[in-house]
Amino acid sequence: MIQQGQALPAATLSQLTADGMVNHQVTELFANKKVVLFAVPGAFTPTCSESHLPGFVVLADQIKAKGVDIIACVSVNDAFVMQAWGEAQNANEIMMLGDGDASFTKALGLEMDTAAFGGIRSQRYAMVIENGVVTQLNVEEPKTFEVSSAEAIFASL
Repeated sequence: MIQQGQALPAATLSQLTADGMVNHQVTELFANKKVVLFAVPGAFTPTCSESHLPGFVVLADQIKAKGVDIIACVSVNDAFVMQAWGEAQNANEIMMLGDGDASFTKALGLEMDTAAFGGIRSQRYAMVIENGVVTQLNVEEPKTFEVSSAEAIFASL
């Protein structure tokens, strides 16, 4: 599993924008920026839709006021699903990123194999990244939602 002080691995994440599909190279996307990246096991799922993403939607302006350039949500879903979920959640200030083949999640060592979601998914976590390096990593224990919440990340900034 990636640790604090380590650089993010090279990987590609996808985003559906008004201009079409964009494939972001992680190392370029997060270079020279302060980023809050949080991951959910699945879009449109209960805890993710009722608590995790909505917390970041509500606190986005306050988090960005702490010097954060990008707040991004990633899930092992395709960019189309992530974009639709973001729209449904009014996540205008959140970059919704798809890790369709779980390659980024696996490179981080934060994957989990679960029958409930039909295979490989991401563990629930949040991290702070500065210039491509993880400066804070909060990984949830299975079936919990505490350390990766928007409130926990905001309090730590």
